[in-house]
Amino acid sequence: MRPSILSLFGLLLLSLSGSASEPVVFISAFKSGDEGAIHAFRFDTQTGALEPLNQSTGIGQPFFMALSPNGQSLYAIDTDQFGGDEDESIAAYSIEAETGKLTRLNRQSARGTASCYLDVDASGKSVMVANYASGSVAALPVREDGSLKEAASFIQHKGSSVDPKRQKGPFAHSIVISPDNRFALAADLGLDKVLIYRLDAATGNLVANDVQPFASLPPGSGPRHLTFDPSGNRVYVINELKNTVTFFAYAADSGRLTLQQTISTLPEGFSGTSHCADLKITPDGLFLYGTNRGHDSIAIYRIGSDGRLSRVGIKSSLGGGPQNLLITPDGRWLLCANMTGNNVRVFRIDSKNGGLTAVGDPVSVSMPSCLRWLPAT
Repeated sequence: MRPSILSLFGLLLLSLSGSASEPVVFISAFKSGDEGAIHAFRFDTQTGALEPLNQSTGIGQPFFMALSPNGQSLYAIDTDQFGGDEDESIAAYSIEAETGKLTRLNRQSARGTASCYLDVDASGKSVMVANYASGSVAALPVREDGSLKEAASFIQHKGSSVDPKRQKGPFAHSIVISPDNRFALAADLGLDKVLIYRLDAATGNLVANDVQPFASLPPGSGPRHLTFDPSGNRVYVINELKNTVTFFAYAADSGRLTLQQTISTLPEGFSGTSHCADLKITPDGLFLYGTNRGHDSIAIYRIGSDGRLSRVGIKSSLGGGPQNLLITPDGRWLLCANMTGNNVRVFRIDSKNGGLTAVGDPVSVSMPSCLRWLPAT
């Protein structure tokens, strides 16, 4: 009996301490001044509940964030005027995992305006940034302590596409590093292209891929975000202007993309105004989710064995302007940041059909724009 009593006592102590037993979710508030905070919540993996932990202020309009692979550093957009005349900055923070507290290390220029996407390479040695308004991408090396050096690479995109209002020039909207850490793919809304760069993460060096420098999408698509599937052999792009998702086959050895399919995110007959934002894939690679801002919904797709998508449903996001999604590593939960709705909603994922069921009450956050997951310590 004695060992079991001791075991129960140990479990009781662990449950009481609690702070290190559950992961942390960081939520950025796209506001100025003290309202422009990064909020830390403890996430209950059994119930889907979000419990407030900490609030880090002193950061302006932190539209997007990224975490280092070791979970010790967080990077966020930091600016007094998003998309203004001055270049945005990227702020680097150290993370106190038990409390979600952030301590600023430094900040560096993003080398562009309306900086809207960040990614960190698998080694944690380089941070990528996409600058929307100025149509450029850059790579910043990371020091041993997690702080940032000045940009080592800067690439200005050039060109335009068919929409005279939204595509009169380049608008880089995301840059995502390949699973093998050899390439970086940048979706440019203004060019209707995914630009492909070779990456030297140790130095932060980006150069155009000599095998295939870019892949084109249907004219007027407006590619926004992209993601790799768990196999690393497929890339899915969500297109803001046409409200579609495009599937590419991906050759990891060369970085080559080959277009396979484009499918709508909206119900047939919808005639209102809507623009896509984000997409995520479940860890088992079976389901993909994409957000509709305007229709204010989440499109649900089953991913076939050949990578092609079939839409199985469209679920209300239960808030205005669904901006960013997060799927937990166990594949059980989906979190949705409704930016204009000023809330974050948690949904339980049905592993059989991909369906979404809302749980709990909405979590109030002013203009939530990005969600990031810090595993339990």
